[in-house]
Parts: sequence; structure tokens; C-alpha cells
Amino acid sequence: MKLIHLSDLHLGKRVNDFSMIEDQKDILIKILGIISEEKPDGVLIAGDVYDKSVPSAEAVELFDDFLVRLSRLDTQVFIISGNHDSAERLAFGGRIMDVRGIHLSPVYSGKVEPVTLKDAHGEVDIYMLPFIKPANVRRFIEDDEQGTMTYSEAVGFAVSKMSVDKSRRNVLVTHQFVTGASRSDSEDISVGGTDNVDASVFDDFDYVALGHIHGPQNVGSERIRYCGTPLKYSFSEAGHTKSVTVAELAGKGTLNVRTVPLVPLHDMKEIKGSYDEIMDKRFYENTSYISDYMHITLTDEEDIPDAVTRLRTVYKNLMKLDYDNKRTRHNVSFTASEDVEYKPPLTLFSEFYEMQNGTAVSEEQTKYLTSIIEEIWEGEA
Repeated sequence: MKLIHLSDLHLGKRVNDFSMIEDQKDILIKILGIISEEKPDGVLIAGDVYDKSVPSAEAVELFDDFLVRLSRLDTQVFIISGNHDSAERLAFGGRIMDVRGIHLSPVYSGKVEPVTLKDAHGEVDIYMLPFIKPANVRRFIEDDEQGTMTYSEAVGFAVSKMSVDKSRRNVLVTHQFVTGASRSDSEDISVGGTDNVDASVFDDFDYVALGHIHGPQNVGSERIRYCGTPLKYSFSEAGHTKSVTVAELAGKGTLNVRTVPLVPLHDMKEIKGSYDEIMDKRFYENTSYISDYMHITLTDEEDIPDAVTRLRTVYKNLMKLDYDNKRTRHNVSFTASEDVEYKPPLTLFSEFYEMQNGTAVSEEQTKYLTSIIEEIWEGEA
């Protein structure tokens, strides 16, 4: 049984005010090419199809086109909602699409019925559990006397109601944070790790296709896996290699997991140096920097006037600009001056400037400040 595992498409997402829709169109076409070549028995999409619960029209059109193309590839498709999706909106039309092999997880109703696929080794039960919170589960617990319920207990309850037959091959598609996974900046993070789910909850499954975490990784074993996003959505992911996960189940207990790399329309890169170094043609020629999404850190001590506009003459997709210099590295705790009433304005300003920027006011700046202060004082006289 060959399954292709995807998640966290985040269709319609914007990164640093850049629309990712063209990048998403490109990567979905590439994914369709991989599916066509691999010829899997099923495609698992583990939540966060959209970036917002009320997606944009172009995001909906893009996913609609993707599903139409998928339906022509003679494979079964399993889709659940993630924490960014509206479970109700994503499930719309699910019963009609079932007959075309597009299985949409309904809103959680207290139980999950599997869809069964067959191969040379027998049957495989595929369970779809959308993103759930304890509040989604508690109303289905009779005589609930618990004051609180953890995410782990909520998912554990949902799994217990599936009546999983351990003698069969079982696959779960779900969207949760499993304890031990490494996060990225582009994910929603709950304070104090309250959304943690223990991996032992999934002991009855031969493969758990997870969504929610953006970096591809196994949790404990390759049996429990995040495939990651198909595109990079923050510079914390700049070092990731994005891919499609291919999970193959032979007989009971036999699993092989591999990845097929994805090449984006625009990569995300980070570079650092002075303005003159970075704008030197020898630095960027024969690189993809001029088209990649860039995070540039300038090391100049003085801010470069209109730096973003000037840098974009070369780095057209500059997303983020930072400085790394004495000022930005100078970490100072500001406290009120005890003798503030007895210090002249120029002295107070000079002390504040040095605390904030890590360097003293220059002679030229002092002259300018003196003239401004004198002008103000004369106006009040």
C-alpha cells in the first residue's frame, strides 16, 4: 500500500506581505507530477489546507483546481481540517465527493469511521481525525466529572472510540502537536505547551500521517511522521529541505518511508554583510539571490538611507531587513536618572542616545542638537 503524505498547504498565505499564491500554484503542479509518477493508492492531506478559516477566493479556486486534477489520477484522496481551517467549510460537499474518491473529514462528532483500501496484502483501514481541542471532545463524554482535559486526553478519547482492530493495518491522518517535535516560527504555538499530545496515544497505528509542524520529521520512529509544508513560510525554515513523504506498507508491521524533494519557484535565503559587500556584483552574480525570497542583515554601524528600496534594485524579493551592529547588540536596561532635574537637555539627550545606540553622539550631531535646543529655548523666551 503506497501512500503520499502532504500537509499544511496554507493556501492563500502571505509571508512578510508577499502573496505566496503563485509559489503555491507552482508547487501543487510539481506535487501532481510526483503523484502521477509514483501512482500511490492514496494521498493523505493532514490539515491546514488553507491559511485562514475564511479563505480568499483565489485560495479556494486553487484548491478546487488541485482536487479536480487529483481526481483524474486514479487515487483515493483523504483530507482533514487543521487548526487554520474551518472544519465545516472544508467538509462541504464531502458526501458527494466520496463517490469520486475524495474523502473529506466531517466535523468531529464523537466517532470516526475508517475508509478501507485493499492491496495484495489485504485491507488497510484509514482513519481521519481533524484537529480537535478538549472542548470538541468533552461534550461526547457521558457523566464527565473532570474539571479539565488535556489535549493528550482529548485525542486519546477520540482514538479509543475508533475501535481500532490491532490485527489489521491501520493508518491515522490527524493534525496535532506531538510532544518532542521541533517547531518553526510560522506555526501557532500554545503557551506552556498546553497543546502537547503524547505519542503513545497512537500505539495502535501502523502509520500516523501528521500535520501542524512545518519541518519534516519523525517523532520517536518513522511510524509517526510530520511531512512538513511543501514551501518555506518563515526564515526559521530557511535550512529545511521541503519534500513529499511516501509511506509504503507491506505486510503488518512492515513500513518503508522515503521522501521526494520539492524545488520551489523561489527559495528562502539569508545573507549577512555590509551594504557595500552585499551590493558588490561579485557577491551576488551566479547566485539565485536576485530572485529568492531574501532576509538580509546589514552590519553597517550607520543605517543606510532608503536601504530597502536600494537593495531591491538587486534583490527583487527582499522580504526582511535587519541590522547587526553595536546599536542592535547593545542590550541596556533603561532606568530613570535620579538627577534628571539638574542635568542640561543636551547631556540628557546624549546619555539616552548612548544607551540606545551603544555609541556616543558625534561632534556633528552635538552641534546640530545644540542649535535645535537653542532655537526651542529662544522660542519659549
